[in-house]
Amino acid sequence: MDAAGKTPIGRPRGFDADAALERAMLVFWEQGYEGASLSDLTAAMGITKTSMYAAFGNKEDLFRKALERYEEGPAAYVARALRQPTAREVATAFLAGSVSTSTRPGCPSGCLGVQGSLAAGEAGRTARDTLIAWRDEGRAHLHDRFRRAVDEGDLPPDADPALLARYVMTVANGIAVQAAGGAGRDELQQVADVALRNWPPA
Repeated sequence: MDAAGKTPIGRPRGFDADAALERAMLVFWEQGYEGASLSDLTAAMGITKTSMYAAFGNKEDLFRKALERYEEGPAAYVARALRQPTAREVATAFLAGSVSTSTRPGCPSGCLGVQGSLAAGEAGRTARDTLIAWRDEGRAHLHDRFRRAVDEGDLPPDADPALLARYVMTVANGIAVQAAGGAGRDELQQVADVALRNWPPA
């Protein structure tokens, strides 16, 4: 703004970038990468395409930023779960977080990280690869945490940290898919509980 408090000609009016990104995240979460058109995104964000490009880059850039927002917000349970004191508590919190996020009131069902590009064609390859890397990173964090649990004696010496990490991630991803198909929170929590019944003893 100039000294008179007016916006200079040619400069777009300011908008709440955080709120706009939150709304874009919800569109991607509900419609997936390819299903979310630029018109859908800009309408939800309350900005023009020009403003979107200026603030967030192209659609792929916006998707990556929306995924970061998702990781810091709805999927923040992952980081919290990894800080739990025992491997069993890590797995329990991870699956409970998956259930909670996948069935969160006021949000799309399922998980942005799972459904965001499952059916993506060639145009969505970058988004699909981004989500594969994102899920792999989560599994790697679980693997590292469970390996530490073996080293500390919290898991038995013959426990396979890589297999346990993939098992927990697979159950969590399945919970998200079931939630997107209409399964409710209570029945999905029962699935999570059953999945942990045979957790390796310390």
